[in-house]
Amino acid sequence: MSSNTHRYRITVTPVEADGAQCSGRCTIEFEQRSPRDWMHALEGAQRQRLLSCNEDATAVVATGLLETLAGASRDPEHPLGALQPELDGLLAKLLALRGTV
Repeated sequence: MSSNTHRYRITVTPVEADGAQCSGRCTIEFEQRSPRDWMHALEGAQRQRLLSCNEDATAVVATGLLETLAGASRDPEHPLGALQPELDGLLAKLLALRGTV
């Protein structure tokens, strides 16, 4: 991986009530690029012990995805352009939680 961009494959698979993975077409999978090293961010978050492991992982991945959306929304013609101020505010709060602002 290059030092200035990281590539991630995100997979979301629902879990059935009995704990088993669902069967059939039920997985969402996509790739995401980010200048931030999510694994390094997760390790740092877990050292702080502010949240549970699942909450740390969720916050790191959500922050990375929101950063991408916020970047795209800076273009006023982008459909998410109207959300840009809110996205930036939420990102600032998430990053402040980790002390990475």
